[in-house]
Amino acid sequence: MAMETTAPIAAAHPDAVAVWTPRRFPRWQTVARHVVLALFAIVILFPIVWVLIMSVKTLPDAYQNEIWPAHGFDFAHYGQALQQIDTLPRNFLNSVVVTLSTVVITTVCAVLAGYALVHLSMPGKALVLAVLVASMFFPTRVTAIIAIWEVQRSLGLINRTWGLVFPYVTLSLAISVFIMRGMFETVPKELGDAARIDGAGPVRMLLQIMLPIVSNGIVVVIIVNFVAAWGEYLLATTLMNDLSQKTLPVVLASASGGMGAWVWPRLAAVYVMAILPGLVAFGIAQRWYMKGLQEGALKA
Repeated sequence: MAMETTAPIAAAHPDAVAVWTPRRFPRWQTVARHVVLALFAIVILFPIVWVLIMSVKTLPDAYQNEIWPAHGFDFAHYGQALQQIDTLPRNFLNSVVVTLSTVVITTVCAVLAGYALVHLSMPGKALVLAVLVASMFFPTRVTAIIAIWEVQRSLGLINRTWGLVFPYVTLSLAISVFIMRGMFETVPKELGDAARIDGAGPVRMLLQIMLPIVSNGIVVVIIVNFVAAWGEYLLATTLMNDLSQKTLPVVLASASGGMGAWVWPRLAAVYVMAILPGLVAFGIAQRWYMKGLQEGALKA
């Protein structure tokens, strides 16, 4: 094998000496690392695959101790789940509206705040940063639930789906600003100084120079807020009373808690409809998400 690879070299250069190089095998540390990662991937993916298969099983197969169905697939459970919960399409739309509004507002505020904390001269930067960091060490979503309910009641936002956007944005803003601050710190200060010399103002410098550089960090903020808002349960079930105003995770928990004669495939179908948007969103953006983490989105 070695003589075949070195023959053209010897033909082109008669004085060249064929050198045999041994094949390099992966070290046992690399093999062990990949085995561990594969095991973790199986542990994470197996429940998702099990729920997906359960959602298309026939009723006889659903109560058997077999993972793969023996009597084929039955996709009618998705339609039956929509019939069982009349408000399910409305609940799905509620989750979409609340999640997208939270993501857009939080991302815009985080970008502006992170840019100001790093590249603009303003008093009290250290104090603002200290407050943001300190707020992340408190379980605000739990400890402030009564205060949030009182504020929402005084504003007339109880049982109004769009009213969930305000507490969602408030609770997600600290970590989002912290992420964008880390991304803007990776941009050289000399780049901003050169833009100022060329006559660029703060807005132009942000839109034309900074945003393309920190775009991967923006993806990280979008994914973090999407997952947090889409799966939020505590505030959604506390501030919403009407079933048609609730979000999908609340209705999903109610279904698993006993909304009639539910069978496992129908419940699994609702689970699939609940988790599918998040999986699709992360699958599309995971490349930019990982790049954002590597570029310093979580830089201290």
